Amino acid sequence: MKKIIFFCMVMILTLLNASEPTAQSGEAIFKAYCWGCHHQTSEAFGPSFKEIASKRTPELIMAQIADPEHTYKRLGYKRNSMPSFPDLNATQLQTITNFILQFKDKK
Repeated sequence: MKKIIFFCMVMILTLLNASEPTAQSGEAIFKAYCWGCHHQTSEAFGPSFKEIASKRTPELIMAQIADPEHTYKRLGYKRNSMPSFPDLNATQLQTITNFILQFKDKK
């Protein structure tokens, strides 16, 4: 019986962790990967999240994070200075994209 309860608890925790990404986890990804070059509302080395969210589609944001070497020209840059982050999985890409989009101008 204890094994069944343990198994059920593990399954519940697994399902909870696989649920919709939260803004907090987006902030954690931002702090781990983006903060050195990007800030939420002001320009740093790279454009602010406010600028990115206001000018780009979610698909372009994800493409630039996942493979900047192949998207920088499409975004109007003459060269690429953004590193790629191949270790981010699809859920993490969606999470950070959702976090960035929170800074979009509300017109």
